[in-house]
Amino acid sequence: VLSSSNADARIYPASLPKMMTLYELFDALKHGQIKLSDTIVFSAHAAAQEATNLAVSSGDTIRVETAIQAVVVRSANDAATAIGEKLGGTEWSFAKRMNQTARALGMTNTVFQNANGLPDPDQHTTARDMAILGVALLRDFPEYYHYFSVESFTYHGVKYAGHNHVLNKFDGADVIKTGY
Repeated sequence: VLSSSNADARIYPASLPKMMTLYELFDALKHGQIKLSDTIVFSAHAAAQEATNLAVSSGDTIRVETAIQAVVVRSANDAATAIGEKLGGTEWSFAKRMNQTARALGMTNTVFQNANGLPDPDQHTTARDMAILGVALLRDFPEYYHYFSVESFTYHGVKYAGHNHVLNKFDGADVIKTGY
């Protein structure tokens, strides 16, 4: 760290838990527990997630690779929740898994309560912990890091463009996830 300010101040993470959701998904891909071509079914709970989302219905499906793009580009809460349920059985079980991984990575001031970052009074993190997670994503899964530069994707015939304008305003920009 060359410079920091309030690195350990507790903050609400907004969409940043999606970074851990993707970390867990990349780990499952790397270990052959799931494939990019597999499908994920949206449960009623996942389909009911507030915006930003893909406006899916319970029972709709999405390919794992498209779900990654939906989380990165659209910051889709329904896709993040569906990933969590696919990997953890329930979103609550998946959040426990996220917290275990956070501790293993050295993230000592983070508590995840869901896969997407929607409001929960007990969910919090710090800038330092998110930096640890960002470094871990690049270090542990370089083969999947290219997804963070995807600027658009198509799902059910609809093309979704990202809202991460850093990517197209600054040559050489390298951005994992926008958030609060």
